[in-house]
Amino acid sequence: MTTFDLTPLYRSAIGFDRLADMLSSAARTDANTGYPPYNIAVLDEDVYRITMAVAGFSDDELNIETERNTLTVSGRQANEANQDEPEYLYRGIATRSFERRFQLADHVEVTQARLENGLLHIDLKRELPEQMKPRKIAIHSNVLDHDNEGSKAA
Repeated sequence: MTTFDLTPLYRSAIGFDRLADMLSSAARTDANTGYPPYNIAVLDEDVYRITMAVAGFSDDELNIETERNTLTVSGRQANEANQDEPEYLYRGIATRSFERRFQLADHVEVTQARLENGLLHIDLKRELPEQMKPRKIAIHSNVLDHDNEGSKAA
């Protein structure tokens, strides 16, 4: 596995330690099993959807949490022995416990989650605060300002 030396980044840039931590974290989690498989789609500007294949899990066996720009999706199969469940010769539909973490950009929030046909859909939206949105600044001409003052005095 290739490792990256981020020392030059720490020496010359301030405030990018979170980016470096994300790169290191991504390198460590590459060895993940890939279960469950997932897609990330862009639905519109600032609107995203994560779709995870979670066949065999019910909605109360799944847990979705956000904490400090990290979205964690986990699934824990109930340990109840079901009398009606057959003895399997081969079980290809995985129902093992899992935990997936996604790093979210600033101001990205989960808007909804729904389980449908074995797929868990998690909708996300980036909502910038008003003070961070671009705004138009009016340009006033000195000529207009003097004309307005002159007409007020007359």
